Amino acid sequence: MIPLAKPDITDLERKAVIEVLKTPILSLGPKLREFEKRIADFSGVKYAVATNSGTSALHLIIRSLGIGEDDEVITTPFSFISSSNCILYEKARPVFVDIDSKTLNIDTSKIEKKITKKTKAILAVDVFGLPADWGKLKKIVKKHKLFLIEDSAEALGSEYKGKKCGSFGEAAILSFYPNKQITTAGEGGLILTGNKEIADFCCSVRNQGRKAEGSEWLEHIRLGYNYRMPEVCAAMGIAQLKRINEILKKRKKVAEIYNKKLINFPEIEIPYVIPGVKISWFVYVIRLKKKYSQKNRDKIIKEMAKKGIQCSNYFYPIHLQPFYKKTFGFKKGDFPVCEQISQRTIALPFYNNLKEKEIDFVVTALKKIISRFK
Repeated sequence: MIPLAKPDITDLERKAVIEVLKTPILSLGPKLREFEKRIADFSGVKYAVATNSGTSALHLIIRSLGIGEDDEVITTPFSFISSSNCILYEKARPVFVDIDSKTLNIDTSKIEKKITKKTKAILAVDVFGLPADWGKLKKIVKKHKLFLIEDSAEALGSEYKGKKCGSFGEAAILSFYPNKQITTAGEGGLILTGNKEIADFCCSVRNQGRKAEGSEWLEHIRLGYNYRMPEVCAAMGIAQLKRINEILKKRKKVAEIYNKKLINFPEIEIPYVIPGVKISWFVYVIRLKKKYSQKNRDKIIKEMAKKGIQCSNYFYPIHLQPFYKKTFGFKKGDFPVCEQISQRTIALPFYNNLKEKEIDFVVTALKKIISRFK
């Protein structure tokens, strides 16, 4: 079986975790602070606040900016659902804008039409690791005096005009789930910001609302959550980050092999990469040509599974999720570009140590199966 994703864990990571287990400090210790410092330096920002998940990190950003009931946040319907759920956690409302058909990121040309007096922020996503158009986004938020939130959960190491993703908005997040570029023992997330007030607030709220780490254990000055990242997770993150250049190079090589073997296959479109932009490959998602239906796509995925090749659709439109349809009345046709593309996406197996012979097996099977649906 060839899985969809697979973390790259070596003896370096295993040793780092074991070393922490030999100490009495398993939470809020030196490894957490070291990991935050290393990630901040790597990303080119002043402050980093590690959390137990990317979802938690995004929630803390929404809360830190004072976004709340009756406020609106403009965002994309083509993302993992947490990017919109985090807005709802604070009783604000996500306002969707359709996506660009090439980049799959939010279509900046359609944003200003959705801005109202209730709009407080734009939350953009670096979809599949491809940077959003941060230049245009920054101009829009400056013009309308809005906050800019960067969901770089999938883009550790990506760059836009020479700057790392995670360094453009008031605050940004990274995610370390096992299918991401690096992982922190399964779960984990992180906030990046150049704003000390945001960083201090997030440090407090992730830790049950305590005044500051190191203050009285039972002194709480605000409502908080248990969003802490354990020391073993931070230690594993440090070890993974030490290998970040190796990891990004491996992922780029796998993507390039796929591109080479699929570029001339007329039934699909390979991932689009903007000239002059550096992508940190998170997943490898192809698109079937427009003549194929969602049923065709789903059958192809099932047929690939029969051959031991795990594939998946990526993403399902957020506005068509049952909860969002029921709560907000969204329906098919509301965001046609997102809907049309989501019906034709197939994520192929993609991870650091995927071998070329395994890619050959995936590509050969894919071409044979797709040919049946012509």
